[in-house]
Amino acid sequence: MSNKQRALAEPFKIKMVEPLRTTTEAYRQEAIKRAGFNPFLLDSDDVFIDLLTDSGTGAMSDRQWAGMMMGDESYAGAKSWHHLQSVVKELTGMPHILPTHQGRAAERILYGILGGKGKTFLSNTHFDTTRANIEYTGAAALDLMPDAALNLELELPFKGNIDLKKLEDSIQQIRPENIGAVIMTVTNNSAGGQPVSMENMRGVREICDKYKLILVIDGCRIAENSYFIKHSEKGFENKSYEEIAREMLALGDAFVMSAKKDGMVNMGGLLCLRDDALSLKCINLLIISEGFTTYGGLSGRDMEALAIGLTEVFDPDYLHYRIRSTAYLGERLKKKGVPVVWPIGGHAVYIDAKKLYYNIPVEEFPGQVLVCDLYLKGGIRGVEVGSVMFGKYDSDKKLIPADYELVRLAIPRRVYTQSHIDYVLDIFDDILELRNKKQGMRIIYEPPALRHFTAKFEMIN
Repeated sequence: MSNKQRALAEPFKIKMVEPLRTTTEAYRQEAIKRAGFNPFLLDSDDVFIDLLTDSGTGAMSDRQWAGMMMGDESYAGAKSWHHLQSVVKELTGMPHILPTHQGRAAERILYGILGGKGKTFLSNTHFDTTRANIEYTGAAALDLMPDAALNLELELPFKGNIDLKKLEDSIQQIRPENIGAVIMTVTNNSAGGQPVSMENMRGVREICDKYKLILVIDGCRIAENSYFIKHSEKGFENKSYEEIAREMLALGDAFVMSAKKDGMVNMGGLLCLRDDALSLKCINLLIISEGFTTYGGLSGRDMEALAIGLTEVFDPDYLHYRIRSTAYLGERLKKKGVPVVWPIGGHAVYIDAKKLYYNIPVEEFPGQVLVCDLYLKGGIRGVEVGSVMFGKYDSDKKLIPADYELVRLAIPRRVYTQSHIDYVLDIFDDILELRNKKQGMRIIYEPPALRHFTAKFEMIN
């Protein structure tokens, strides 16, 4: 199918359907109140369009479902393990492949070894679970994006890059022996799903070599990033998406993946390593916490589905549909006057809630207000990526706000059709009528870490 097609047609047919339940606004008012005004705590039956995350929420293909029937459930050395290992080795070029039940388990194992008090990890942007796993060890996590990329409205082709000068300056200031690793998140999720260029990654590799530092590629959306490189970076026009991904992964010392994204499965993760000594330490932790080395918390059928998904994700028709369907939502929201992070990234549309709800101060969490309004008006579930997720407190318990107050609408893979997305666009007409509202929220309960998952709120009258 040509990439010049005008109609946004899904490159698949529907074989099975799952009913969606419609509810009234009055019902949703009671549901969100019971959930403490936190969409994470809603029952899925009460949600009409679920854009909370693209992690593990996609639809698997007929080949993946057929592969699951062939899954080898042997405890050690299963055929499904050998299938997965072969696919991942070819993709990463790394000799040590450790399966985990999901990405944050791989993070916990790796950063539990590399981290600790006095260590600092440098990144383009750490995702929430990455930061939490690092800080849990007593280490610090520092984000180093270019200043220009911090402008949400500025159109740059690779807004997910790390600032190479900031990176080297930070290494010299902190000292190389105190750096746990350099982590490149591909694509840069918390910065709006923005891609990283190959040129930038090569620059990071050179700096890591200069100071003898470990380079970790957090590549749960490596295929989506490859799409942007092929279409926006000179010299890659004639390379396949998989070739681009292999070239980028060849620059890393370690590869961490939540396979619930570009692995195209509902559960799974990977930790891949080049260094023999480091891999032995990780294997020991894997066996203690996840399982034996040839399944690591996954069933044979999970590994079979993942091996197939890691090949399907590089299909040109799929990737064109994936990127363009996300852009379809973002471009039309922008035309309506909704402030979005620009350009649109690969897996989600990010809305600038601070700018949309300009009357609500950051201390009253405009992003949390917006996710609740989206649910009330249309049964749409999104997630706040702002001061609820990333804000901290000073010594006087006063909020130190996040840099941005965003709301992410993450698009599950191969789940919703264009008519579902058009419904979301219609609901934003109602949201725009609320932009002068002044009613914010306060937190009435929060856990010590990753509070956005379970915190509860109340409206400020």
